[in-house]
Amino acid sequence: MLRTHTCGELTLSNLGETVTLCGWVQKSRDLGATTFIDVRDRYGLTQLVLNTDNDATLREKAKGLGREFVLKVTGKVIERTSKNAKMVTGDIEIAVTDIEILNSSKTPPFIIEDETDGGEELRAKYRYLDLRRNPIRNNLMLRHKMAQEVRKYLDGLDFIEVETPVLIKSTPEGARDFVVPSRMNPGEFYALPQSPQTFKQLLMVSGFDRYFQIVKCFRDEDLRADRQPEFTQIDCELSFITQEDILNIFEGLTRHLFKTVKGIDLIKFPRMQYADAMRLYGSDKPDLRFGMEFVELNGIMKGKNFSVFDNAELVIGINAKGCAEYTRKQLDELTEWLKRPQIGATGLIYCRYGADGTLKSSVDKFYGEDDLTNLAAALSAEPGDLILILAGQSQKVRKQMNELRLEMGTRLGLRNKNDFAPLWVLDFPLLEWDEETERYHAMHHPFTSPKPEDIAMLDTEPGEVRANAYDLVINGTEIGGGSIRIHDRTLQALMFKHLGFTPEEAQKQFGFLMDAFEYGAPPHGGIAFGFDRLCSIFAGLDSIRDVIAFPKNNSGRDVMIDTPATISDAQLNELKIKTTLPL
Repeated sequence: MLRTHTCGELTLSNLGETVTLCGWVQKSRDLGATTFIDVRDRYGLTQLVLNTDNDATLREKAKGLGREFVLKVTGKVIERTSKNAKMVTGDIEIAVTDIEILNSSKTPPFIIEDETDGGEELRAKYRYLDLRRNPIRNNLMLRHKMAQEVRKYLDGLDFIEVETPVLIKSTPEGARDFVVPSRMNPGEFYALPQSPQTFKQLLMVSGFDRYFQIVKCFRDEDLRADRQPEFTQIDCELSFITQEDILNIFEGLTRHLFKTVKGIDLIKFPRMQYADAMRLYGSDKPDLRFGMEFVELNGIMKGKNFSVFDNAELVIGINAKGCAEYTRKQLDELTEWLKRPQIGATGLIYCRYGADGTLKSSVDKFYGEDDLTNLAAALSAEPGDLILILAGQSQKVRKQMNELRLEMGTRLGLRNKNDFAPLWVLDFPLLEWDEETERYHAMHHPFTSPKPEDIAMLDTEPGEVRANAYDLVINGTEIGGGSIRIHDRTLQALMFKHLGFTPEEAQKQFGFLMDAFEYGAPPHGGIAFGFDRLCSIFAGLDSIRDVIAFPKNNSGRDVMIDTPATISDAQLNELKIKTTLPL
């Protein structure tokens, strides 16, 4: 090794030792006869001190050092006269006797410190420099530790880690596939897996009993803070189990990660029906760090000649505790926020419950004192509270109120990133109607088993059929989802029928799986955790990008290596592909 120690381990116990360190120059301070240099590696930072009056060679080398130069330095560990309690190495410094410049550096395009002056796009272009910063490096170290603990926990429960193919077959369900042309099979394409779903089910047919994989998945979909075109799942499948077994095992995994990685004991994992989550929160992934549940107000607010409410399918309200002093300007700003195209509300009705006990609403013309008293009682409002009301088509208004609830939770400081509220959401609909294609789609995927007692409704009320499906939600983010699978060919064929597949299409796309079900497929089920999302929650981040070493931007581009990119005509000819782009 070029070094005897790292830049993060020397203490007073090393006093008098002659050591060699290697690292990058963080900063240099020339005080005339004495020069101080901070040298950094992934383990920490150590201060060097050079008496340049006594050594002309050292003096010249020290003068030429710039930020991010790579050094090999030798010297004696001495005690610092001005100690730094914030650093592990803050009690000592190295009296340098020799410096070797291993490599010089251009001036970095941004300051490589915890608080940098580099914008997101600039740091993405020079991601290899951004990764030198403590916050990003610490996120990746956290990710590493979490991956190790996942493997430790699952290995302790007899799970086997099995790799599944990356080049697979394109299937029509779910998000768009990334496709890969096959040179050896002209005109034919592989797809990159959106998940190893069918392969893990085949592993169950193969008798592997308990499978897991920390695996890359790919989806060609529009991006946002918690989405990337390539992402990582903790993918798991088990045979001979019930839904209750899966919930207990993976609740245990979540507890294990919080305990071993963050030192937090998660006690409660409440369970909620999908229908209740939508009714009370307008979301299948409600944030339970705070209350503010929806209250339906049709019986109270309708029939008073206020057309906005009378013509609405649903009127709902929330109680923003302690917000009665919101000014008209604040309420107008909140109304405009709701009217943005992303949310699409037409307006906001409010009612202040003054500290003096008076009730005043924005629709006093239509509602008397008794009406407002009943409204306040319905929302358990107290003096000082603010009632916020939306009305419209049921599905849309619940989504709009969900956005308003989350925004108010943020404004009121109720969404503390150091608080964690896990939740199991159960019994999702098996199918959801798509207006564009005018047919049903699988809410999870086509291999999800319906509740046995609901199977008869597939032919009569398909939209009412419940799935043996479950999601794990933490702080309003879906962390994992799964289901008990169909393991019977007849039921799987019926499911494909209701999804609009002809028998021929089903056989072409999924015949390999349906055929396998005829050779003794065991009852099985599983779950997949979004590993990037889980890591971002542990790191207290809003975006998954900074827990991924080399992420893409919102356009799906890697600006560091400038991809996606065109390929040569020779490559296109070899693949028998022509491109047609608009001029």
